[in-house]
Amino acid sequence: VQLQASGGGLVQPGGSLRLSCVGSGFTFENHAIGWFRQAPGKERERVSCISQSGGDTYYADSVKGRFKISRENAKNTVYLQMNSLNPEDTADYYCAADPYPEGDYTGSFHCLSPRYQYRYRGQGTLVTVSS
Repeated sequence: VQLQASGGGLVQPGGSLRLSCVGSGFTFENHAIGWFRQAPGKERERVSCISQSGGDTYYADSVKGRFKISRENAKNTVYLQMNSLNPEDTADYYCAADPYPEGDYTGSFHCLSPRYQYRYRGQGTLVTVSS
């Protein structure tokens, strides 16, 4: 199983980046994909996730309205479009996958919930927002 995140880099405040997460070695379309980030000295944060079909998407309050998650199952890829970036978005971003059925999501338990555990995790891509 591999999850490869890419697309990070240096961007100025107010700029945009699009991250990609490509999965292999498992049935991609049967897995929810989540994006996480961790900045130095800070706790890991769940940023966004998308269900297997793409019908359910979730965002942390810190990124809501600025980030958009999408997926192309035919390409085994999930994207995270990040707009209006600010220095607080600087972090190592990585993606994770889990097969928990989206049909079992509830209002309090879904792929962005703190109790939701991901089965697979990939390596990160560094995003730096700085002038």
